[in-house]
Amino acid sequence: MMTLELQLFAVPFRKVSKTRGRKRRTHYVISANATVACPKCGEAVRPHRVCSNCGTYKGKEITVFSHGMGMASMGIYCYELYKFYDVENIIRIGSCGAYSEDLNIFDTILVDKSYTEGNFAYEWNEKDCHLIESSEFLNEIIESTAKEINIPYIKGNTLCSDCFDGYLESIPNLIKRFPKELNIIGAEMEAFALFYMAHYLGRQASCLLTVVDSHYKKQEISSEEREKSLNNMITLALESAIKIENAKG
Repeated sequence: MMTLELQLFAVPFRKVSKTRGRKRRTHYVISANATVACPKCGEAVRPHRVCSNCGTYKGKEITVFSHGMGMASMGIYCYELYKFYDVENIIRIGSCGAYSEDLNIFDTILVDKSYTEGNFAYEWNEKDCHLIESSEFLNEIIESTAKEINIPYIKGNTLCSDCFDGYLESIPNLIKRFPKELNIIGAEMEAFALFYMAHYLGRQASCLLTVVDSHYKKQEISSEEREKSLNNMITLALESAIKIENAKG
């Protein structure tokens, strides 16, 4: 089974009110009106979306779930999918904040390695691990798919934070603590746990992110922009999932 995990919370860089925060955490909303017929069941479905009637995308079974926020939630959820439901491949899609001056709002990031200052690995199985790789197999497929359908992306290492960094006392101090050789380009809150569980259980995991905030450029997107800005990432994930299923034969 090919599974896509959706977790589309923003990572704001300046403090916002609880009301604004809730608006920022609004899940992705599909606004397009155009529909096509599902090739399997004939149900009307929006382009580049999984059919809600039969659960397929272009005739292939693709399961799309949403998950909770943070490594603890992701660790439980992906462990159960891998362990009890025989899921082999997970591509997480979500939003992130940019920690690189070279990144712009709406850029798509393919995560190479996830770094954390936390102790998720030690609590799980007493390993002193703070850096974990995504699946080379999945990333190769995602990269080749991106080139074929002309979706630009940036591949790099990201921070997986225990704290919602918009509320930290000092983001610059956080950035100063990063190992310089890692060249951390963005921040999110779940990928390390996903990659670690995949390695632990011998499964595959990857992560695509859309930049919605920039620390250096002091930019962020509105709720309205969010509804349309994630299309590239979602399309890339779904088209890659098709290739992964085809690769399995």
